[in-house]
Amino acid sequence: MKGTEKIIAHIRADAQAQADAIIAQAEQMCASIRDDYETKAKNSYNSRLREGVKACEDRVDSLKRIDDMERRKSMLSLKQSKVAESFALALRKLGAMPESDYVAFLAKLAARASVTGEEELVLNKKDRAAVGEKAVAAANAALRAEGRTAKLTLSADTADIAGGLLLRRGNIEANCSIELLVELCRDEMAAALSDVLFA
Repeated sequence: MKGTEKIIAHIRADAQAQADAIIAQAEQMCASIRDDYETKAKNSYNSRLREGVKACEDRVDSLKRIDDMERRKSMLSLKQSKVAESFALALRKLGAMPESDYVAFLAKLAARASVTGEEELVLNKKDRAAVGEKAVAAANAALRAEGRTAKLTLSADTADIAGGLLLRRGNIEANCSIELLVELCRDEMAAALSDVLFA
């Protein structure tokens, strides 16, 4: 019996050693597989995290660009509106000059635009009645002072203009209306005016 017990004990010890070796090997394989999947999971998590952060940054950049564009568009619209208001105010102020200044202004316009000195001044209805003859006399005086022919006359016609004048000789008209004068200044002065208004 003792020999049998020794054999059984030896067989058990061998079996236990083999079982322990198999278990150790299985645990090692499980640990290796677990480490491999943990690394893959960590890499996948980090990759998705980077992709998410990049997507968020791209979205924030896109929204910022849209916001900047909308802000610039709003600022441009405001500037254009204020510049337009400023030119409209200039137009009103030109039309509301004191009579003596307005007559001098009309005379200067007529004298500068006159080619022959024999044109006729066409004013709007209000200006024709209020300052027409004075403007013609002042314009002729300015032409004489320059040594030029001074035979400008006041037209019986009136023009649909806010102020200023049209200088007519036959079918040829020189437009010296304040609307046109202000419009001609607009391109040249709009940027400078915008800088002054929004400095």
